Amino acid sequence: MSPKHEIIWANVAHADLVEIIQYIRADNPSAATDSLKKIKDRVSELTLFPQQGRIVPELKQQGILHYRELIIPPWRVIYRLAQHQVYILSVIDARRNIEDILLDRLVRHK
Repeated sequence: MSPKHEIIWANVAHADLVEIIQYIRADNPSAATDSLKKIKDRVSELTLFPQQGRIVPELKQQGILHYRELIIPPWRVIYRLAQHQVYILSVIDARRNIEDILLDRLVRHK
């Protein structure tokens, strides 16, 4: 059996998750709790099965193959593997255009 991978949340991914849960909680606290559990449970599966997510299609089209994602409707959890670590990089709404989100983040962090 392969060794377990450590899950490491990037600050921006953690902020994404907090924002999502706070938004849901404003209307439905129970749904917010359920959503948080659903996301955390799926991400924790990466400790044993880090390659279960698909390569991010929009990045794959550009020849960028080292970013993967879990689809947890309606969210996409984008991550990258490195040795025995899984870096969670973003949690985004799957209904939004990923290029717009990434561009916005690049502009904001200049």
